[in-house]
Amino acid sequence: MPRDELLQAQLPFTLREADFPGLGSLYRGKVRDNFSKGDRIVMITTDRLSAFDRVLTTVPFKGELLNSLTVFWFDKTKDVAPNHILDVPDPSVLVVRKLTPLAVEMVVRGYLTGSLWRDHQAGRGAQAYGIDLPKGLRKDEKLEKPILTPSTKEAVGKHDQPISPQELVARGTLTQKQWDAMARMTLDLFSAGQAWARKRGLILVDTKYEFGTDPQGKLWVIDEIHTPDSSRYWIAEGSEERFRKGEEQQMLDKEFFRQWLIRERNYQGEGPAPQIPDQVRAQLAGKYLELVEKLTGTAPDLNVGDTRARIEKALKAKRYL
Repeated sequence: MPRDELLQAQLPFTLREADFPGLGSLYRGKVRDNFSKGDRIVMITTDRLSAFDRVLTTVPFKGELLNSLTVFWFDKTKDVAPNHILDVPDPSVLVVRKLTPLAVEMVVRGYLTGSLWRDHQAGRGAQAYGIDLPKGLRKDEKLEKPILTPSTKEAVGKHDQPISPQELVARGTLTQKQWDAMARMTLDLFSAGQAWARKRGLILVDTKYEFGTDPQGKLWVIDEIHTPDSSRYWIAEGSEERFRKGEEQQMLDKEFFRQWLIRERNYQGEGPAPQIPDQVRAQLAGKYLELVEKLTGTAPDLNVGDTRARIEKALKAKRYL
């Protein structure tokens, strides 16, 4: 089946919510439904799509594409930082160790773009993070070195807020020792991600990481890493020329959708959520698929059908249900 037809055909089968009470107590995030029992969590990556901290629609095959990329990156970076993954019973499911999540998103940026550029335009720069950016920087300009711009981790439906490392420590969200270790791991992970992306003809522009602690206080990387939901990717070929000409970069990530919302719906997270046309949902699925293929070098095996039924079958086969 041609790719466009495949993505369109899956639209009726997208998974908005996973309802498996037998897996344990449920915490529903923006994208993942997390079932906690004992010392493990079963994380089901749904097809939900969020932007500006609001869940707006679903995207065909998004859960399994996002999950497969997370597994790929966790394996590739396991020697850089320990991660929480234990098992992958289904393309959309991770079984992970139960940790205490730290209420901060470790955002790292290599370029002046996205929300940081919008803040810079408004005259705020990166002051909220305790950073002074050089004057005269242009949109999409590469920064001299990657910078850390952390944000608070708010409940679903609320906007995460920019915050400085000093404020995180002052509030007691983190200890100074935790911040230092997380900052080091974040920059090391970002460096590894950028190096691999470069080999695959891509630029890892920025991303975010989340961390949790075990009872001994050890830090682990949790959630997802280097996915198009948590990261910004550009096509490397022609990128510098596009920057010189002041042209938009070629994006392979969720920023395409954010820009569509701003341009076509004048929406940035406030007010009623707009309806998202099927064409846009399928188009975004195509970008997720293209990114997975470029980064991993393999085409995922995607099959049209009932996502929930497939997950249930896999969980029963592994005796999680």
